[in-house]
Amino acid sequence: QVQLVESGGGLVQAGGSLRLSCAASGTIGSINTMAWYRQAPGKQREWVATIGTGGSTNYADSVKGRFTISRDNAKNTVYLQMNSLKPEDTAVYYCKLRMYAGGSTYDYWGQGTQVTVSS
Repeated sequence: QVQLVESGGGLVQAGGSLRLSCAASGTIGSINTMAWYRQAPGKQREWVATIGTGGSTNYADSVKGRFTISRDNAKNTVYLQMNSLKPEDTAVYYCKLRMYAGGSTYDYWGQGTQVTVSS
């Protein structure tokens, strides 16, 4: 059974920074991608950033230049460094682990961590 546990959310003023962590446990395939998503009240969940096993990254335009995704493969942990935060970044942030096996993909989600940015 794979479990993901996020931490690091909280309340911060606009312009401030937060660092989110997501630790995965269980049987983790060596080839996988880890990602962050977020969901604001009344809105659909949206993709924020992705990082591959080898460290390749992609970002949503709304966070490019402000957020940095990274990972520690030895710890099966992904991080999201969020700088220059804006009130519109307020959301519940979720991490997702995607693994690949037998031509299929398997997605696992964390429970989410709240990020609130005050103006």
